[in-house]
Amino acid sequence: MHDRSANLRAFFASYVTKMGEARDPRIERAFASVPREPFAGKGPWWISVRGRGYLRTPDDDIAFLYQDALIALDPVRGINIGEPSSHAKWLDALELTEGETVLHVGAGAGYYTALLATLVGAKGKVYAYEIEPDLAARAQANLREFRQVEVHARSGIADDLPKADAVYVNAAITQPSRTWLDALRPRGRLLFPLHGPHNFGGMLRIERPLSGAIWPARFVSNAAFISCVGPQDPHAAERLTVAFVGGGAHKVRSFRTDRPIDETCWFKGDDWWLSTAEAHGANAS
Repeated sequence: MHDRSANLRAFFASYVTKMGEARDPRIERAFASVPREPFAGKGPWWISVRGRGYLRTPDDDIAFLYQDALIALDPVRGINIGEPSSHAKWLDALELTEGETVLHVGAGAGYYTALLATLVGAKGKVYAYEIEPDLAARAQANLREFRQVEVHARSGIADDLPKADAVYVNAAITQPSRTWLDALRPRGRLLFPLHGPHNFGGMLRIERPLSGAIWPARFVSNAAFISCVGPQDPHAAERLTVAFVGGGAHKVRSFRTDRPIDETCWFKGDDWWLSTAEAHGANAS
């Protein structure tokens, strides 16, 4: 069974990284090295069918786990192990290197935390935050062999977050949390799904510059996640939906907190805005 699992993982890793257009070859190796079985739990499993709910696998054949599909951790709550090819794309956008520190917000049962840990290596560090106690306990058990991982059974929106080179958020929110931005070291990257509850939006990448109020930013892809348990702005959620439907998200090039807001604004938050103008200057990236 172990050999079969390794064989399935090898093709699965190649397939999802090609689908996700991941350029870093370490991402394919990470997918190939981390078995999905412990994180999915005992089968049969529930596989998400886009727009049609869940489909139950006929048995516990592990081949069902090695598909480019969402696997339910809790179908009632709509909590899943996310689509692998999308995560391949997003992990590539994080541009992780060995020895870096990552905050993983919305860790679930820990599958993508394990991939993060593999990418930063034994000298790196991953702080995983999962607010659902049952999932945090599962993640703790699943990740016990990754000594560089610390699992915290609490919200990843807090004032005491450690400094990090990257923040990877797997729960949707209507604005970037100030605590995530403050946690970033210079040149640190934040990647999170920007959209309202029960809706869609985009996976936004923001990079902290050496100084200044204009940060490089871009949407990596479309995104649809279960929402963060935390501060959500219902008015912003409605306006975000209108903005995404209206198009132009692909033109976003900077995250800004300066004033005045000019004609390059694609979306305005309370004290921040997204602009189609580049973040120019020596300290911008």
